[in-house]
Amino acid sequence: MPRVVLVHPQIPPNTGNIARTCAATGTELHLVGPLGFEISDRYLKRAGLDYWPYVNLHFHPTVSDYQNHHQKHQGRLIGFSVRGTESYVKYQFQEDDWLLFGSETEGLPPEMLAMCDNLVYIPMTQPSVRSLNLSVSVAVGLFEVRRQLGYLS
Repeated sequence: MPRVVLVHPQIPPNTGNIARTCAATGTELHLVGPLGFEISDRYLKRAGLDYWPYVNLHFHPTVSDYQNHHQKHQGRLIGFSVRGTESYVKYQFQEDDWLLFGSETEGLPPEMLAMCDNLVYIPMTQPSVRSLNLSVSVAVGLFEVRRQLGYLS
């Protein structure tokens, strides 16, 4: 099953909404610090509602900690970025992919971009719109991965 990785998320409700999506789909959620909020933040908990017991949550205080964790497991690192070279709908995802998303304000940091096996983007029609909301991007990406891998019925 693919995993979702949020690198330096800044806005608690976005992370809460993503946690709720991960709970609903049985997807591991990895948070890579530093975070722009405390894990106990009331807005984070409110956005995740009462689904937190169903979230398979992993916290990595630093990028280095995450790298060490990833090295112990299989899978490609697939970065979602406006700098991506291939549309996420044309990309062929695999069961053990790690789907990386950067912060709401900065995107994936350079050290994480360099680690990625591939960078994909979500096409947008309006060139003046810089990006989608982080929780929307994760849901769009995750459900495409699930569709490709046959998890939707």
